[in-house]
Amino acid sequence: MNKETFIKEINKLGIKLSSEQMQQLNDYYQLLIFWNAKMNLTSITQEEDVYLKHFYDSLTIVKAIDLNNIKTILDVGSGAGFPGLVLKICFPHLKLDIIDSNNKKILFINEVINKLNLDNINLIHDRCEIYALKNRERYDLVTSRAVANLNTLIELCFPLVKVEGYFIALKGNIEQEIQTVSNELNILKGQIEQIITFNLPKEESIRNLVKIKKLEITPEKYPRAYDKIKKKPL
Repeated sequence: MNKETFIKEINKLGIKLSSEQMQQLNDYYQLLIFWNAKMNLTSITQEEDVYLKHFYDSLTIVKAIDLNNIKTILDVGSGAGFPGLVLKICFPHLKLDIIDSNNKKILFINEVINKLNLDNINLIHDRCEIYALKNRERYDLVTSRAVANLNTLIELCFPLVKVEGYFIALKGNIEQEIQTVSNELNILKGQIEQIITFNLPKEESIRNLVKIKKLEITPEKYPRAYDKIKKKPL
């Protein structure tokens, strides 16, 4: 996906970017490639692939939610900053928190923030289940892209979502995963409001946006320790 096609495709999503925002995405790409030579940030390095599989893919979340109505967002396991930093560039009003347990990736994201002069971003080097203990019901929206299976993600992320807020997982194929989460949602007080399935332009790979609404306060004993979540899903 070249830049011209990228602009056309995000316009179809209702997203219009200024020349400054397009320059920020270009600078982000250049930093990604430079740092990727020193650490493993992504296996996707060709410019057209980054614009399709990282930048455009991150922005498809607008199919599920109007980000203009969102104030606070947490991106869990952001890695090299997807989708969080892309959303912040394109929707500057967002107050963005990013959490990742890999400090090298946090350092990279901090470099991008400084180079692009982004503000209102808080970086958290921690495990999500630990951070959630003191930050419950804090965010309008929690996102996670290609981090773990759904039942694990729901227990990790849901305590951080405000009541009436949303957790949105950006996933590939979820056919098997979606069959295992009904108990988690019942216990953690959530409800799948929408699953949006589509194909990325050009390569036609499948994508899913799983939009889950928080109905009530999550019981305080969740999330459990990560090893317990993995060994014995709810």
